[in-house]
Amino acid sequence: MAAQKNFKNHAANERTFLAWLRTAIAIVGVGLTAAKLTRADIPGWSDLAMVLSGGVVVILAFVRMRMLRALIDAEEAPDEKGTNWPDLLLFALVIALMVLLGIFILHVR
Repeated sequence: MAAQKNFKNHAANERTFLAWLRTAIAIVGVGLTAAKLTRADIPGWSDLAMVLSGGVVVILAFVRMRMLRALIDAEEAPDEKGTNWPDLLLFALVIALMVLLGIFILHVR
């Protein structure tokens, strides 16, 4: 069996994708669990918003993984312009989810 070209880079890319998945699952899980444990009067749209925002993080992580896979397989050097927008958007979404979770926890108290 022939070794895959750039295996270490592809494996690191997949590990990063899985880390984004774990992050999305953890944030959504903590938010939904906190809502259920507090038994506060929480609107139903907040659960849906939390799940949808987690889904957006997963979709962006997948897009990021596919973009990086293409860059790893490319023979030429990558163009640095415009290649990090998924990273910035993912980071902003995770920060926004954490802020929303913090606001929710402070509101329930």
